Amino acid sequence: MKKHLLWVALAGSLFATTGANAMTKDEYNVAKEKISADYKVAKAKCDTLKDNAKDVCEKEAKGTENVAKAQLEQNYKPSDSHAKKVAEAKAEMAYEVAKEKCDDMNGNAKDACEQQAKAQHEAAKVELKRMKG
Repeated sequence: MKKHLLWVALAGSLFATTGANAMTKDEYNVAKEKISADYKVAKAKCDTLKDNAKDVCEKEAKGTENVAKAQLEQNYKPSDSHAKKVAEAKAEMAYEVAKEKCDDMNGNAKDACEQQAKAQHEAAKVELKRMKG
């Protein structure tokens, strides 16, 4: 009997916690606007850079925006599908930034860098296939 009551209490607390963490539509819209504003600020910072440093900065800014948007969807309507989209956005950002960083290199070093970036991206894609959603 005590175990049953413990499980009921635990389930009730989990249910209450889940409901308390849910975002309202207004909170969602504010967060979405903040993500957009943060991207614009990050992109503006990139404008002060030159050459490949600017390109890397822009990839990081766009990737961060995409990850934040995916995370917002997960926070607003949690699901396996949204969790997978967060992981996909993170993997894509890491790959795009890594590839862009390779552009600063030449010859064999650049080839090795690109191969490493691709290998890490492929490994991330394998992990994504294992996720539900």
